[in-house]
Amino acid sequence: MRSLLLAAADDDTLEQINQPWAAHDTQVLVVTAIGIAVVVLLITLLKMHGFLALTLGSLFVAVGSGIPLGDVAGVFESGVGDVLGSVGVLVVLGAMLGKLLADSGGADEIVDKIFRGGTGSLPWRMALIAFLIGIPMFFEVGLVLLIPVIMLAVRRSGLPAMLLAMPALAGLSVLHGFVPPHPGPLAAIGNLGADVGITMALGLLISVPTVILAGPVWGRFAAKLVPIGAQGGGGGIVAEDGGDGSGEPGTVKTRRPRFTLTLVTILSPVILMLVRAGIEVWSDPSAWFYPFVMFVGEPLVALLIAVLLAMITFGTSVGFSPSALTSKMTDSLKPIASATMIVGAGGGFKAVLVDGGTGIAIGKAAVALSLSVLLLGWLIAALVRIATGSATVAIVTASGIVAPLAGGLSPTHLALVVLAIGAGSLILSHVNDAGFWLVKEYFGMTVGQTLKTWTVMETLIAVLGLAFTGLLWLVV
Repeated sequence: MRSLLLAAADDDTLEQINQPWAAHDTQVLVVTAIGIAVVVLLITLLKMHGFLALTLGSLFVAVGSGIPLGDVAGVFESGVGDVLGSVGVLVVLGAMLGKLLADSGGADEIVDKIFRGGTGSLPWRMALIAFLIGIPMFFEVGLVLLIPVIMLAVRRSGLPAMLLAMPALAGLSVLHGFVPPHPGPLAAIGNLGADVGITMALGLLISVPTVILAGPVWGRFAAKLVPIGAQGGGGGIVAEDGGDGSGEPGTVKTRRPRFTLTLVTILSPVILMLVRAGIEVWSDPSAWFYPFVMFVGEPLVALLIAVLLAMITFGTSVGFSPSALTSKMTDSLKPIASATMIVGAGGGFKAVLVDGGTGIAIGKAAVALSLSVLLLGWLIAALVRIATGSATVAIVTASGIVAPLAGGLSPTHLALVVLAIGAGSLILSHVNDAGFWLVKEYFGMTVGQTLKTWTVMETLIAVLGLAFTGLLWLVV
C-alpha cells in the first residue's frame, strides 16, 4: 500500500492527475458517496455501534474502489493502526492527565480564575485559551487537555455545552490548519517553497477574525440548535462526584493544587512542543541540543512528561496515595475505549478512500477547471478533505498539484496560497474524519448533532479562511 500522503507531491501522482478522466474515477466517487451514506444510515437508523458501521462502510468502499480483495483487510487495518498509533496514544495520555486534573481540583482552580470575569464573556475566554494552546499543539492534544476545563465550566455556569465548546474547538482547529508548526501548513510550505515566517505571521493575522466568527459567534447559534449540557462527561474524564474517592486513606485529596502548579503542569507539553517547533524551524540540526529537544517536544513524549508531572502535582502532593493514582488512571481509560476504537475505525475508512484513488479522482476534476491558483488550491484541498476525511492528505495533495502554477508568485502570495489550502482542508468534517468521532464521543452528541455543530463550524472556518486570504491577496 502506498499512502497518498507520501505520494501526493511526487511526479507519479501529478502524472496520474493530469491523465484523462476514466470510468474508474467515476466509479470511485460514486462508491465513496454510497459508502459515506451507508455509514450514516447504519448509525442513525439501525443504531449500530460506530466501530462496526465504519468497518462495514470501509470494506464496501475498498471492494467497490477496486482494491484487490487480498489487500482490503490490510489497508483497513493499516489505517486503524496509523490513527491508534498516534491519536489513540495521545487520547489515552490525555485521559490520564485530564482525570488527575479533574479529581485533584486543578480544573476547579482554572475555572475559578476564568469565572472571575463573570459568565458573559466566558465563550471569549475559552476561545483565547484554545487559541494560545493551539499555536504549538496538535488538535487532538489540545482537545484532551481542554475537555475537563470545558465540561467543568459548563457544569459550574449552567450554560449550554456548545456555547463554550465551539469557541475552544474553533481556536484549536484554526491554528491546526493555518499556522506552522502544524504538519499540514509545513507540508504546503515545503511543496510551494513558501517562507515559514511570512506564512506564520499572515496565518495568525487571519486566524483571529476566523476564530471569533467560527467560535464565540457561531457558538451562540450552535447552542440553540443543540441545547445540551455536559451530558458527554468529557468521555468520562470529568467525574460527576468530583472524584474524591471512597473515603479510604490516600484516596481523598486533602487540598487543591495551587493555581501556579496547575498551569505549569497543563502548559508543560505546550511549552515543550513550542520549543521544539522553534528549534526545528530556526536552529541548526547539527547543534548538540537538537536531538534532545526534538525528542522531548514530540507530542507523545511531551504528554507523557506532563502525566508523570501530574502524578506529583495533582497526585501525591494533594494527598492521593500511589495506589489511588493507579486506580484513577485505570478508571480514566474505561470510558474512552469505545471512543478510541471508533476514532481508529475512522482512520481505516480514510485509508481505503485514499488507497482506492478518491484523491486522484478529485484532483483530476479540480484541475480541469480554469481557476486562479488561490481558489484552485482551496477547492482541491476542500474536495479531497470531503472525500478522504484527512486535512493533512488534502493539504499535501493540493499543494503538490498547484506548485507548478505558483512558481512566479511573490513570497507573500505564496504564503496566502498555503493558507487558502489550509482553509480548504478543514471543510465539512464528517463520518470519515477521526476528529468528527472524537468530538462526538467527548461531548456525548448524536451524529446529527455533531453535523449541526462541529461540521458547520469547520465549514465556516474553511469559507472564512478563503475569504480573508482573498482579501489579503488584493491588498498585499
